[in-house]
Amino acid sequence: MSGPEFIPAAKPIIGDDERAAVDAVLRSGMVAQGPEVAAFEREFSEVLLDGRSTVAVNSGTSGLHLGLLAAGVGPGDEVIVPSFTFAATANSVALTGATPVFADIEPEYFCLDAAAVESAITERTVGIMPVHLYGHPADVDALASLADRRGIRLFEDAAQAHGATFRGRAVGTFGSFAMFSLYPTKNMTSGEGGMVSTGDPEIERRLRLLRNQGMDRQYENELVGFNARMTDIHAAIGRVQLTKVQAWTEQRRRNAAFLSAHLEGVTTPVIAPEATHAFHQYTIRVPEGRDELAAALRAEYGIGSGVYYPIPNHRLPSFDRAVELPQTERAAREALSLPVHPSLTDGDLERIVAAVNEWAKAGA
Repeated sequence: MSGPEFIPAAKPIIGDDERAAVDAVLRSGMVAQGPEVAAFEREFSEVLLDGRSTVAVNSGTSGLHLGLLAAGVGPGDEVIVPSFTFAATANSVALTGATPVFADIEPEYFCLDAAAVESAITERTVGIMPVHLYGHPADVDALASLADRRGIRLFEDAAQAHGATFRGRAVGTFGSFAMFSLYPTKNMTSGEGGMVSTGDPEIERRLRLLRNQGMDRQYENELVGFNARMTDIHAAIGRVQLTKVQAWTEQRRRNAAFLSAHLEGVTTPVIAPEATHAFHQYTIRVPEGRDELAAALRAEYGIGSGVYYPIPNHRLPSFDRAVELPQTERAAREALSLPVHPSLTDGDLERIVAAVNEWAKAGA
Protein backbone atom coordinates (compact mmCIF):
# COMPACT_ATOMS: atom_id res chain seq x y z
CA MET A 1 0.00 0.00 0.00
CA SER A 2 1.50 3.35 -1.04
CA GLY A 3 1.84 6.26 1.36
CA PRO A 4 0.37 9.74 1.04
CA GLU A 5 1.16 11.81 -2.02
CA PHE A 6 4.48 13.66 -1.88
CA ILE A 7 4.23 17.38 -1.07
CA PRO A 8 6.84 19.25 -3.16
CA ALA A 9 8.71 22.26 -1.83
CA ALA A 10 7.57 24.26 -4.88
CA LYS A 11 4.98 23.61 -7.58
CA PRO A 12 4.66 25.83 -10.67
CA ILE A 13 1.05 26.24 -11.79
CA ILE A 14 0.73 26.04 -15.57
CA GLY A 15 -2.78 25.46 -16.88
CA ASP A 16 -4.97 25.55 -19.96
CA ASP A 17 -5.01 29.36 -20.01
CA GLU A 18 -1.23 29.50 -20.40
CA ARG A 19 -1.26 26.79 -23.08
CA ALA A 20 -3.95 28.63 -25.04
CA ALA A 21 -1.95 31.86 -24.86
CA VAL A 22 1.14 30.11 -26.22
CA ASP A 23 -0.86 28.51 -29.02
CA ALA A 24 -2.20 31.93 -30.00
CA VAL A 25 1.35 33.28 -30.31
CA LEU A 26 2.47 30.30 -32.36
CA ARG A 27 -0.48 30.76 -34.71
CA SER A 28 0.30 34.47 -35.08
CA GLY A 29 3.74 33.80 -36.51
CA MET A 30 5.29 36.60 -34.38
CA VAL A 31 7.36 34.65 -31.88
CA ALA A 32 10.30 36.92 -30.99
CA GLN A 33 10.04 40.15 -29.00
CA GLY A 34 6.80 41.70 -30.22
CA PRO A 35 3.33 42.85 -29.12
CA GLU A 36 3.01 40.27 -26.32
CA VAL A 37 6.23 41.52 -24.71
CA ALA A 38 5.09 45.14 -24.94
CA ALA A 39 1.71 44.26 -23.42
CA PHE A 40 3.37 42.22 -20.65
CA GLU A 41 5.62 45.14 -19.75
CA ARG A 42 2.67 47.52 -19.57
CA GLU A 43 0.50 45.15 -17.53
CA PHE A 44 3.29 44.16 -15.11
CA SER A 45 3.83 47.86 -14.46
CA GLU A 46 0.14 48.48 -13.82
CA VAL A 47 -0.53 45.42 -11.63
CA LEU A 48 2.60 45.28 -9.47
CA LEU A 49 4.50 48.56 -9.72
CA ASP A 50 2.02 51.44 -9.56
CA GLY A 51 2.80 52.35 -13.16
CA ARG A 52 6.62 52.39 -12.96
CA SER A 53 8.21 51.58 -16.33
CA THR A 54 9.36 48.00 -16.94
CA VAL A 55 11.62 46.28 -19.45
CA ALA A 56 11.29 42.54 -20.13
CA VAL A 57 14.41 40.40 -20.55
CA ASN A 58 15.24 36.72 -20.96
CA SER A 59 16.19 35.97 -17.32
CA GLY A 60 16.42 37.52 -13.89
CA THR A 61 20.21 37.41 -14.02
CA SER A 62 20.15 39.30 -17.33
CA GLY A 63 17.90 41.85 -15.65
CA LEU A 64 20.40 42.48 -12.85
CA HIS A 65 23.36 42.54 -15.23
CA LEU A 66 21.77 44.93 -17.72
CA GLY A 67 20.31 47.07 -14.95
CA LEU A 68 23.75 47.60 -13.45
CA LEU A 69 25.27 48.35 -16.84
CA ALA A 70 22.46 50.78 -17.66
CA ALA A 71 23.10 52.52 -14.33
CA GLY A 72 26.74 52.99 -15.31
CA VAL A 73 28.35 50.39 -13.03
CA GLY A 74 31.64 49.03 -14.37
CA PRO A 75 35.31 48.28 -13.76
CA GLY A 76 36.79 49.91 -10.66
CA ASP A 77 33.38 50.22 -8.96
CA GLU A 78 32.10 48.34 -5.91
CA VAL A 79 28.51 47.36 -5.18
CA ILE A 80 27.55 46.11 -1.72
CA VAL A 81 25.44 42.95 -1.76
CA PRO A 82 24.38 40.24 0.69
CA SER A 83 26.24 36.95 0.73
CA PHE A 84 23.13 35.07 1.89
CA THR A 85 21.33 34.82 -1.45
CA PHE A 86 21.57 33.07 -4.79
CA ALA A 87 24.89 33.67 -6.56
CA ALA A 88 23.24 35.60 -9.42
CA THR A 89 23.20 38.74 -7.26
CA ALA A 90 26.98 38.88 -6.89
CA ASN A 91 27.57 37.34 -10.34
CA SER A 92 25.72 40.20 -12.01
CA VAL A 93 27.99 42.74 -10.33
CA ALA A 94 31.13 40.81 -11.30
CA LEU A 95 29.93 40.49 -14.90
CA THR A 96 30.00 44.28 -15.27
CA GLY A 97 33.67 44.30 -14.25
CA ALA A 98 32.80 45.80 -10.87
CA THR A 99 33.50 44.11 -7.52
CA PRO A 100 30.73 42.71 -5.31
CA VAL A 101 31.41 43.55 -1.66
CA PHE A 102 29.64 41.27 0.81
CA ALA A 103 27.90 42.68 3.90
CA ASP A 104 26.07 40.85 6.66
CA ILE A 105 22.32 40.41 7.09
CA GLU A 106 20.17 41.22 10.09
CA PRO A 107 18.81 38.16 11.94
CA GLU A 108 15.05 38.71 11.70
CA TYR A 109 14.31 39.05 7.98
CA PHE A 110 17.44 37.59 6.28
CA CYS A 111 18.06 40.91 4.48
CA LEU A 112 21.01 43.32 4.32
CA ASP A 113 21.79 45.07 7.59
CA ALA A 114 22.20 48.82 7.09
CA ALA A 115 24.89 49.13 9.77
CA ALA A 116 26.91 46.34 8.17
CA VAL A 117 26.50 48.01 4.78
CA GLU A 118 27.74 51.35 6.07
CA SER A 119 30.89 49.77 7.47
CA ALA A 120 31.59 48.20 4.06
CA ILE A 121 31.42 51.45 2.07
CA THR A 122 34.69 52.63 0.52
CA GLU A 123 35.65 55.41 -1.88
CA ARG A 124 34.95 52.94 -4.73
CA THR A 125 31.39 52.11 -3.64
CA VAL A 126 28.79 53.24 -6.17
CA GLY A 127 25.76 51.29 -5.04
CA ILE A 128 23.93 49.04 -2.59
CA MET A 129 21.89 46.11 -3.92
CA PRO A 130 19.73 44.48 -1.24
CA VAL A 131 17.80 41.27 -1.94
CA HIS A 132 14.21 41.13 -0.72
CA LEU A 133 14.92 37.57 0.33
CA TYR A 134 12.19 34.93 0.43
CA GLY A 135 9.69 37.71 -0.40
CA HIS A 136 10.31 39.90 2.67
CA PRO A 137 11.33 43.50 1.87
CA ALA A 138 14.73 44.70 2.96
CA ASP A 139 14.75 47.87 5.07
CA VAL A 140 14.70 50.17 2.08
CA ASP A 141 14.12 53.23 4.26
CA ALA A 142 17.40 52.74 6.11
CA LEU A 143 19.30 51.67 3.00
CA ALA A 144 17.97 54.50 0.82
CA SER A 145 18.77 57.02 3.55
CA LEU A 146 22.29 55.61 3.81
CA ALA A 147 22.72 55.72 0.03
CA ASP A 148 21.56 59.35 -0.13
CA ARG A 149 23.82 60.35 2.74
CA ARG A 150 26.88 58.72 1.18
CA GLY A 151 26.17 59.82 -2.40
CA ILE A 152 25.66 56.33 -3.83
CA ARG A 153 22.73 54.54 -5.47
CA LEU A 154 20.21 51.93 -4.38
CA PHE A 155 19.40 48.98 -6.64
CA GLU A 156 16.85 46.23 -5.81
CA ASP A 157 17.08 42.49 -6.33
CA ALA A 158 13.37 41.76 -6.09
CA ALA A 159 13.63 38.34 -7.75
CA GLN A 160 11.50 36.73 -5.03
CA ALA A 161 9.26 39.62 -4.01
CA HIS A 162 6.42 40.08 -6.51
CA GLY A 163 3.67 41.96 -4.66
CA ALA A 164 5.62 42.66 -1.47
CA THR A 165 5.36 46.17 -0.03
CA PHE A 166 7.21 48.42 2.42
CA ARG A 167 5.22 51.16 4.15
CA GLY A 168 2.46 50.59 1.61
CA ARG A 169 4.75 51.11 -1.37
CA ALA A 170 5.45 48.34 -3.87
CA VAL A 171 8.84 46.67 -3.70
CA GLY A 172 10.62 47.43 -6.96
CA THR A 173 9.82 51.16 -6.87
CA PHE A 174 12.58 52.29 -4.49
CA GLY A 175 15.85 51.79 -6.36
CA SER A 176 17.35 53.27 -9.51
CA PHE A 177 16.26 49.93 -10.95
CA ALA A 178 14.79 46.69 -9.63
CA MET A 179 14.70 43.18 -11.04
CA PHE A 180 11.94 40.56 -10.75
CA SER A 181 12.63 36.95 -11.73
CA LEU A 182 10.09 34.97 -13.76
CA TYR A 183 11.71 31.57 -13.24
CA PRO A 184 9.24 28.63 -12.95
CA THR A 185 9.37 28.37 -9.14
CA LYS A 186 8.78 32.08 -8.47
CA ASN A 187 5.39 33.44 -7.36
CA MET A 188 4.61 33.87 -11.06
CA THR A 189 6.47 32.69 -14.13
CA SER A 190 6.88 33.30 -17.84
CA GLY A 191 8.65 29.94 -18.20
CA GLU A 192 11.95 31.84 -17.97
CA GLY A 193 12.55 35.55 -17.93
CA GLY A 194 12.95 38.71 -15.91
CA MET A 195 11.40 42.13 -15.59
CA VAL A 196 13.37 45.28 -14.78
CA SER A 197 11.61 48.33 -13.37
CA THR A 198 12.99 51.85 -13.31
CA GLY A 199 11.84 55.40 -12.80
CA ASP A 200 14.85 56.81 -14.68
CA PRO A 201 14.14 57.40 -18.40
CA GLU A 202 17.84 57.17 -19.32
CA ILE A 203 18.27 53.82 -17.53
CA GLU A 204 15.12 52.57 -19.25
CA ARG A 205 16.43 53.63 -22.67
CA ARG A 206 19.81 51.98 -22.04
CA LEU A 207 18.09 48.79 -20.85
CA ARG A 208 16.11 48.60 -24.08
CA LEU A 209 19.28 49.10 -26.11
CA LEU A 210 21.36 46.63 -24.09
CA ARG A 211 18.82 43.81 -24.38
CA ASN A 212 18.67 44.18 -28.18
CA GLN A 213 22.27 44.27 -29.42
CA GLY A 214 22.50 47.99 -28.66
CA MET A 215 19.81 48.85 -31.23
CA ASP A 216 16.66 50.92 -31.09
CA ARG A 217 16.34 50.79 -34.88
CA GLN A 218 17.58 47.80 -36.87
CA TYR A 219 21.25 47.98 -37.89
CA GLU A 220 21.72 51.30 -36.07
CA ASN A 221 23.70 49.94 -33.11
CA GLU A 222 24.29 52.75 -30.62
CA LEU A 223 26.32 50.72 -28.13
CA VAL A 224 27.66 47.20 -27.58
CA GLY A 225 24.71 45.16 -26.36
CA PHE A 226 23.42 41.66 -25.81
CA ASN A 227 20.66 39.41 -27.05
CA ALA A 228 18.65 39.38 -23.84
CA ARG A 229 15.22 39.70 -25.40
CA MET A 230 12.13 37.99 -24.06
CA THR A 231 10.07 36.04 -26.62
CA ASP A 232 6.38 36.56 -27.19
CA ILE A 233 5.88 32.93 -26.15
CA HIS A 234 7.27 33.65 -22.70
CA ALA A 235 5.45 36.96 -22.45
CA ALA A 236 2.14 35.28 -23.27
CA ILE A 237 2.62 32.89 -20.35
CA GLY A 238 3.58 35.79 -18.10
CA ARG A 239 0.51 37.82 -19.04
CA VAL A 240 -1.78 34.99 -17.99
CA GLN A 241 0.13 34.42 -14.76
CA LEU A 242 -0.08 38.12 -13.98
CA THR A 243 -3.87 37.85 -13.77
CA LYS A 244 -3.49 35.20 -11.05
CA VAL A 245 -0.40 36.19 -9.05
CA GLN A 246 -2.16 38.43 -6.53
CA ALA A 247 -4.64 35.71 -5.56
CA TRP A 248 -1.82 33.16 -5.40
CA THR A 249 0.19 35.45 -3.14
CA GLU A 250 -2.77 35.94 -0.83
CA GLN A 251 -3.04 32.14 -0.60
CA ARG A 252 0.66 31.96 0.21
CA ARG A 253 0.08 34.43 3.04
CA ARG A 254 -2.84 32.39 4.38
CA ASN A 255 -0.75 29.22 4.22
CA ALA A 256 2.10 30.97 6.01
CA ALA A 257 -0.23 32.24 8.72
CA PHE A 258 -1.51 28.70 9.34
CA LEU A 259 2.02 27.33 9.61
CA SER A 260 3.14 30.10 11.96
CA ALA A 261 0.10 29.58 14.18
CA HIS A 262 0.68 25.85 14.60
CA LEU A 263 4.40 25.03 14.26
CA GLU A 264 6.31 24.27 17.46
CA GLY A 265 9.97 23.81 18.33
CA VAL A 266 11.28 25.93 15.44
CA THR A 267 11.62 29.67 14.82
CA THR A 268 8.93 30.79 12.38
CA PRO A 269 9.31 33.78 10.01
CA VAL A 270 9.06 37.30 11.42
CA ILE A 271 7.34 40.02 9.39
CA ALA A 272 8.34 43.65 9.94
CA PRO A 273 5.34 45.82 10.98
CA GLU A 274 5.88 48.13 7.98
CA ALA A 275 6.15 45.24 5.49
CA THR A 276 3.92 42.85 3.59
CA HIS A 277 5.59 39.53 2.80
CA ALA A 278 5.15 37.83 -0.58
CA PHE A 279 6.12 34.43 0.91
CA HIS A 280 8.04 33.16 -2.06
CA GLN A 281 9.50 30.90 0.62
CA TYR A 282 8.34 30.12 4.14
CA THR A 283 11.67 29.89 5.94
CA ILE A 284 12.07 28.66 9.49
CA ARG A 285 15.20 28.51 11.62
CA VAL A 286 16.28 25.20 13.09
CA PRO A 287 19.21 25.87 15.45
CA GLU A 288 20.06 22.20 15.85
CA GLY A 289 19.47 19.42 13.32
CA ARG A 290 18.26 21.39 10.29
CA ASP A 291 19.60 18.85 7.79
CA GLU A 292 18.23 15.94 9.83
CA LEU A 293 14.79 17.55 9.81
CA ALA A 294 14.92 18.05 6.04
CA ALA A 295 15.90 14.40 5.54
CA ALA A 296 13.19 13.16 7.91
CA LEU A 297 10.49 15.26 6.23
CA ARG A 298 11.31 13.68 2.89
CA ALA A 299 11.95 10.08 3.97
CA GLU A 300 9.41 9.66 6.74
CA TYR A 301 6.64 12.10 5.90
CA GLY A 302 6.80 12.61 2.12
CA ILE A 303 7.33 16.36 2.41
CA GLY A 304 9.83 18.35 0.38
CA SER A 305 11.78 21.32 1.74
CA GLY A 306 14.62 23.54 0.62
CA VAL A 307 17.90 24.74 2.07
CA TYR A 308 18.46 28.20 0.58
CA TYR A 309 21.44 28.86 0.82
CA PRO A 310 23.85 26.37 2.47
CA ILE A 311 27.05 27.98 1.11
CA PRO A 312 27.11 31.78 1.40
CA ASN A 313 28.39 33.57 -1.70
CA HIS A 314 31.56 34.78 0.00
CA ARG A 315 32.63 31.16 0.55
CA LEU A 316 31.88 29.97 -2.99
CA PRO A 317 34.97 29.08 -5.06
CA SER A 318 33.90 31.76 -7.54
CA PHE A 319 34.41 34.49 -4.91
CA ASP A 320 36.25 33.04 -1.88
CA ARG A 321 36.41 36.20 0.22
CA ALA A 322 37.93 36.33 3.71
CA VAL A 323 35.21 38.33 5.42
CA GLU A 324 33.45 37.84 8.76
CA LEU A 325 29.66 37.61 8.33
CA PRO A 326 28.34 35.91 11.48
CA GLN A 327 24.61 36.36 10.83
CA THR A 328 25.06 35.07 7.28
CA GLU A 329 26.91 31.98 8.52
CA ARG A 330 24.24 31.36 11.15
CA ALA A 331 21.43 31.62 8.60
CA ALA A 332 23.26 29.23 6.25
CA ARG A 333 23.33 26.66 9.07
CA GLU A 334 19.77 27.13 10.32
CA ALA A 335 17.43 28.18 7.47
CA LEU A 336 14.97 25.65 6.08
CA SER A 337 12.13 26.51 3.70
CA LEU A 338 8.88 24.56 4.03
CA PRO A 339 6.19 24.30 1.33
CA VAL A 340 3.97 27.38 1.21
CA HIS A 341 2.85 27.42 -2.44
CA PRO A 342 -0.81 28.03 -3.33
CA SER A 343 -1.44 24.43 -4.44
CA LEU A 344 -1.29 23.18 -0.85
CA THR A 345 -4.52 21.79 0.57
CA ASP A 346 -5.65 22.08 4.19
CA GLY A 347 -4.62 18.47 4.61
CA ASP A 348 -1.15 19.22 3.23
CA LEU A 349 -0.70 22.06 5.71
CA GLU A 350 -1.82 19.86 8.59
CA ARG A 351 0.64 17.15 7.49
CA ILE A 352 3.51 19.64 7.39
CA VAL A 353 2.69 20.92 10.87
CA ALA A 354 2.28 17.43 12.31
CA ALA A 355 5.57 16.25 10.81
CA VAL A 356 7.65 19.22 12.03
CA ASN A 357 6.09 19.19 15.48
CA GLU A 358 6.56 15.42 15.85
CA TRP A 359 10.22 15.74 14.86
CA ALA A 360 10.76 18.68 17.23
CA LYS A 361 9.05 16.87 20.11
CA ALA A 362 11.15 13.75 19.56
CA GLY A 363 14.32 15.82 19.76
CA ALA A 364 13.29 17.85 22.79
